[in-house]
Amino acid sequence: MYTRRLKTKLQTLGSVFYRRCDNGIGARCPDDLFRGYVLTQEASAGKFAPSLSALIGRCLFSWNGSERIHGSSHGANLDFPRRNFRSFRCSNVGSFVGFSSVAESAKNDENGKDDGSRGGDGKVPKLGASWIDLYLPRKARPYAHLARLDKPIGTWLLAWPCMWSIMLAANPGSLPDLKMLMLFGSGALLLRGAGCTINDLLDRDIDVMVERTKSRPIASGLLTPFQGLCFLGFQLLLGLGILLQLNNYSRILGASSLLLVFSYPLMKRFTFWPQAYLGLTFNWGALLGWSAVKGSLDPHIVLPLYFSGVFWTLVYDTIYAHQDKEDDVKVGVRSTALRFGDLSKEWISGFGIACIGSLALCGYNTEIGWPYYAFLTAASGHIVWQISTVDLSCRADCNRKFVSNKWFGALVFGGILFGKLVT
Repeated sequence: MYTRRLKTKLQTLGSVFYRRCDNGIGARCPDDLFRGYVLTQEASAGKFAPSLSALIGRCLFSWNGSERIHGSSHGANLDFPRRNFRSFRCSNVGSFVGFSSVAESAKNDENGKDDGSRGGDGKVPKLGASWIDLYLPRKARPYAHLARLDKPIGTWLLAWPCMWSIMLAANPGSLPDLKMLMLFGSGALLLRGAGCTINDLLDRDIDVMVERTKSRPIASGLLTPFQGLCFLGFQLLLGLGILLQLNNYSRILGASSLLLVFSYPLMKRFTFWPQAYLGLTFNWGALLGWSAVKGSLDPHIVLPLYFSGVFWTLVYDTIYAHQDKEDDVKVGVRSTALRFGDLSKEWISGFGIACIGSLALCGYNTEIGWPYYAFLTAASGHIVWQISTVDLSCRADCNRKFVSNKWFGALVFGGILFGKLVT
């Protein structure tokens, strides 16, 4: 019903446009980034209306490869400011498609600026709206964006090592402790949000100079640093409530991870290996999950598991870092993507082998059942697919491979689950 009312309103106010394009086979471009866009009388007058930014439309393809702009007019002036649209080039078809960038257009209108941005440089475009912008109260939206609630991949990557460890600590033939899984899942969501807040507070001077991060709430001025600090305190307070549900050994172990969490954003200023430091931070749950169930640590099991996660992080975050390598050079920060350069695939192949080897050693020391190794073989295939097919010069493909790592984590978890059940 909401969509029908919105479409009726748009048809009343102005003209709906969409661009037709062709990829040579009459199917959607693999990047799946084409979007229709909306032209209203307000946009024609030079004022972009964020409330009408639902981007209703579709990408259609013509048989002869021609590009045409179609529209149905209800009396609207068809001239509109270029700044209300960004564009990008689909590497497979060489064509441009425009779409609205709500946050930047609205901000430019308020400041009376026209940045004249045209895109076309192969960068991943910023979509106008997410579920946060559609459903949350206006005052809550910047905080939700600050915690990256609309990008759950970070939560998955933080949660999987915890889940692996909890599952390994379960008794043979038994399911894992569901209460622990829920506690650690909630903790991963909160700690990931807190880590993003810390990162944005410490990196606000860098974020404004990087294309992918300049629209973040603190860097763009939607939130002040003080508001960010208050939100961080709120997140940490909730996280403390979860930590207090664990045994004393795990409370101390969990609290010790805060040193890594707070210092990680600074590492890119001093070393080319911030991804390794992130691995030490993000996989702390591999230690904490086991101790939460057992009350202590078994080094023969948890250390191979922990370091497998560190090597895994070096794989996916090096791929992720290739999105920003040009901006990193300009800003003067460091990453493994810059350190490895053209040898990146060779390096991450080595990390992938080390990751799988460490997981195999962990399974051997745990004396887990054969399904674990079957799933581990499938996870190995996923790593091979990532590394062999990723285009490190394409931001969209780097991001796509990075996000796919949630399935690697799921495969390992499935292997531990079924391996435990048949043990």
